[in-house]
Amino acid sequence: MISLPRNLHPTAALSLVLVGTLTACASGPRPEPWEQRLRGDAIVLLGEVHDNAEQHRLRLALLRRALGAGWRPAIAMEQLDRERQADIERARREQPGDAQHVLDVAAANGWSWDSYRPFVELALEFDVELIAANLSSADAKRIVVSGYAAVFDVASLAALGLDRTISPDWQAAQESEIDAGHCHALPSSSWPAMARVQFARDAVMAAALRGHASGVVLLAGNGHVRGDLGVPRWLSASDRARVFAVGFLEEGAPKGLAAAFDAVVHTARAERSDPCAALESRNGLSKRQGLPASPRSRGGFAIALEAHASAGI
Repeated sequence: MISLPRNLHPTAALSLVLVGTLTACASGPRPEPWEQRLRGDAIVLLGEVHDNAEQHRLRLALLRRALGAGWRPAIAMEQLDRERQADIERARREQPGDAQHVLDVAAANGWSWDSYRPFVELALEFDVELIAANLSSADAKRIVVSGYAAVFDVASLAALGLDRTISPDWQAAQESEIDAGHCHALPSSSWPAMARVQFARDAVMAAALRGHASGVVLLAGNGHVRGDLGVPRWLSASDRARVFAVGFLEEGAPKGLAAAFDAVVHTARAERSDPCAALESRNGLSKRQGLPASPRSRGGFAIALEAHASAGI
């Protein structure tokens, strides 16, 4: 709140208000006390609820401060499929500094690119590596139907760590997230296959974060960056020691979720309809019935989930 002197001329008062407002806007979001972790060879995981504009604004400001201070990490994005890495490099050669050209050439469908274009622009502005970090939807479907072998050969499975045995508690926790993330509408028999896809996505993203001596940032849903279930579990012990995971959580996030991150930024809940209610109304589905085709959800699942959106799965 701006405090004005008494008996000030209205025109002068308006000028002071405008100056104060512009100064406040220019200052941007207040730096977080843990921002010193964004330096050197750090592996920084920045979560999100995909449709929360305030979270995107805060993350962008955070990264701009870190890059402005001299950090030059690679920027890896869940929103870009790994098959498009060569396209990204070609687009940057063809039209250096043109973020829209990068997106025209390499962007995956199903994402709101107005929210993510600023991060591509930031990578180009500071001339840092831009990494396509995610498993494609097409490969995800193949894994659901036919398993890992439909996408990865034996050597790739070993390199990603997907040849390991998943512990029962990890499997159960991931299946619980799958169930909640699909409005409790999937039959339980489908959970293992869906969890397999989530494991594959996390393993692929983890692989994209390896080998960056100047540090790397992953922009992904909160479900991917959480330390107990997500990408960190697919990294080596030495790489995990470099990880700093930040959850961007909405008001009303599940109790205890904050413990899955090294730091948490809380924001207001984005305005959105309830897709679970809309799904039931539109399709007449009850719990545990099969699902129709639907758009990408906030975590890459088949159904968007408002009830679980605060987890950013």
